[in-house]
Amino acid sequence: MANSRPQTLLKRPKLLITAVVAACFGFTLGTTEWAQADATAPALSIHTNTAPQQALVALPDFTPIIDRYGPAVVNISSTTNKVIHQQANPFPPDSPFYRFFQHFGPPGQGGPGHEQHERIQSLGSGFIISPDGYIVTAGHVVRGANHIVVTLTNHHAYPAKLIGLSVRYDTALLKIDAQNLPTAPIGNSDNLKVGQWLLAVGAPFGFYNTVTQGVVSAMNRPLPDDEYIPFIQSDVPINPGNSGGPLFNMKGQVIGINDQIYTNSGGYMGLSFSIPINTVMRVVQDFKDHKPIQFGYLGVEVQDVTPQMAQALHLQEPVGALVASVMPNSPAAKAGIRPGDVIVTYNGKPVYNVGQLPPMVGNTVPGTHAEVGILRHGVAKTKNVLVTALPKNMDEQSSSAAQPSAPVKTLKIQRMGIHVQDLNPRIEKQLDVHHGVVVVGVSEGPAAEAGLMPGMIIQQINQQDVRNVGELAHIVAGLPADQPIPLLVRQGKASIYVVITLSK
Repeated sequence: MANSRPQTLLKRPKLLITAVVAACFGFTLGTTEWAQADATAPALSIHTNTAPQQALVALPDFTPIIDRYGPAVVNISSTTNKVIHQQANPFPPDSPFYRFFQHFGPPGQGGPGHEQHERIQSLGSGFIISPDGYIVTAGHVVRGANHIVVTLTNHHAYPAKLIGLSVRYDTALLKIDAQNLPTAPIGNSDNLKVGQWLLAVGAPFGFYNTVTQGVVSAMNRPLPDDEYIPFIQSDVPINPGNSGGPLFNMKGQVIGINDQIYTNSGGYMGLSFSIPINTVMRVVQDFKDHKPIQFGYLGVEVQDVTPQMAQALHLQEPVGALVASVMPNSPAAKAGIRPGDVIVTYNGKPVYNVGQLPPMVGNTVPGTHAEVGILRHGVAKTKNVLVTALPKNMDEQSSSAAQPSAPVKTLKIQRMGIHVQDLNPRIEKQLDVHHGVVVVGVSEGPAAEAGLMPGMIIQQINQQDVRNVGELAHIVAGLPADQPIPLLVRQGKASIYVVITLSK
């Protein structure tokens, strides 16, 4: 399309000239009469009004924000050395085909043919937060970089030092050796409301100092790979190169840093996600104070409340985060939170789905108390939890499946369609569980329809703890038929609630 338009414009004058020539040779008399008539017509008078005019439609004017705070936005170029392993030359040196594959290197030898270092350059954006050269950007812009260069709007370039980087919060703090720099004021992202105007400044695809605008589309939006970030969703056009740049409100305050887009093509498709500035600055302050980044820890595994699960738990509507398991000696366990509880509020803020809870807990300063509102058997309760720091070994926990050892006592639960056994000491120690029964066989029936498989551990049914196979059989015998029943099962080190409907 970029080339078709100039060709069309070049063809039109040629057609016009042809028409004029034809008129001159074929219709001379008509042309003369038209010229005489035109000479007697009154002259065309055009007046241009250059006086200042008031806009007929009130639209937002972003120029004051750019004039005042645009110089605080910077371009960031980072260089990373990437090692590329290549295949060796498949032909010996005396082969006539050897010269065509020389760039692969000689067989059986190291060197450039087997390992090459490629320099990868990436572009991003950032903004200055202090006159002495502290700059905030997105963590993925400079992660793994060997060399970072920051360029100001006056085209002065400075080498930058990485002060700190958080992968979980995707935030980085840089420092350049400069003084009296322009800065961008920091706002309060908690005051944002859906529908408010926003302004983004950055370098999409390397086009420096590009300004785009839009509105807040949603708040506290969770994303699968960034559970600790309550993203701001907007329709501000953001593309590669905008990452790390500021998101301004209409007061000229930075209320977020541009971080991600949802796309199928690699470019903007109407969905942009920014990290709230309140989350960013909490991390930045720890960087400046040389403190380790800590995350709040509750000690629960949670899952969504589906409509079927809400019916099984006798809830009026499917909202909240269903507690599937509680870690021993965790803050939640000490506060009295149990599996089967549904967390509906955290520090006075509603919890509508499971994705909202992790950023709320993660952003809580360890050592502070949090009021957790729960529903237990449909009854509202409030638990006061002393939030601690996320243990360092949390990410190292494995999720190996439980395998039952030698049979101890096997029992068939006909209404569920399963064979179960009591726990043995090995499984209890391996998975740190102290009650439940192990599923050793699943036949056609309600359990199979609910997704149960051999190796899973049934810990609860109808919110009643199960300690042995006899207790499970007794509880199941008294449950109603054709009604959804909550069932807590454990696979490996992860617990989850499922819904089972028993036959008569």
